[in-house]
Amino acid sequence: MENLKRYNRLTEYLKEKFGERTLKICIDGGFTCPNRDGTAGFGGCIFCSETGSGDHLNHTMKIKEQVQNYLASYRGKRANKFIVYFQNFTNTYASIDVLKERYDSALIDDRIVAIAIATRPDCITEEIAKLLQSYAEKYYIWVELGLQTSNDQTGELLNRGYTSAQFTESVKLLNKYGIDVVTHIMVGLPGETHEDIANTISFINNHSIQGIKIHSTYIVKNTKLEKMYKDGKYIPLELENYLDEIIFILTHIKKDIIVHRISGDAPKDLLVAPKWNSHKKLVLNGIDKILKEKNLYQGIFFE
Repeated sequence: MENLKRYNRLTEYLKEKFGERTLKICIDGGFTCPNRDGTAGFGGCIFCSETGSGDHLNHTMKIKEQVQNYLASYRGKRANKFIVYFQNFTNTYASIDVLKERYDSALIDDRIVAIAIATRPDCITEEIAKLLQSYAEKYYIWVELGLQTSNDQTGELLNRGYTSAQFTESVKLLNKYGIDVVTHIMVGLPGETHEDIANTISFINNHSIQGIKIHSTYIVKNTKLEKMYKDGKYIPLELENYLDEIIFILTHIKKDIIVHRISGDAPKDLLVAPKWNSHKKLVLNGIDKILKEKNLYQGIFFE
């Protein structure tokens, strides 16, 4: 079995779905989070920087301009089909009118074939699910839900601001409207053991989830996690341990789940630790090597 087929990679899935290479246009939609403005808490998650997950994005440019700039750049010449990816903060955290206006403002080109929305489980309602479904006739839609861990005690430590039960409810709601769900989990969270990761994977397998994003727990500047690290209260995983956990995850998730990401990418100018995180090929090649040597593949141990 070739490396490419040892687990379901997003690039291959999109190529199969759309008949050719399909690229993401990452967008800052101008949203915030309920655990930043006081609705669910203050300060955001302990690993999240002040600018959210899209540290590299232009945070002042209008949505339409962000799409136009991408398509006019060299990246816009690298494919004929694109996904608009509302990446930064909680992209369903606004009124229905505001959401529709912002989503619509990105859909300005016939080459756009899909919409991806990153959000939180506590920011999915029936009305929002209906709005997202309204785009499904023309576009492929998926919603990315942060979970990070099924351990609610860890969730409290992370200042996550929602429970695993809320995650379950939002997945059911999105399933009801036929919207694909991609869940984010993190490996190497403070205080977590292999057992916690195994429990999180078991939890995910009990849901109708179509995709997974696996992130390493990296430390970026000006976060609570950085302070914990500097105070000696958090030690990030070594690369070898991370690879072991990734192999466990891949071999225990359902065979049909699409793997959207296998390690988080921290901006190099903001990364504090671990240093191996900035060497993506080291991670990917390490995973491929173990899978090949041990003849493992996605879902081989799924029950």
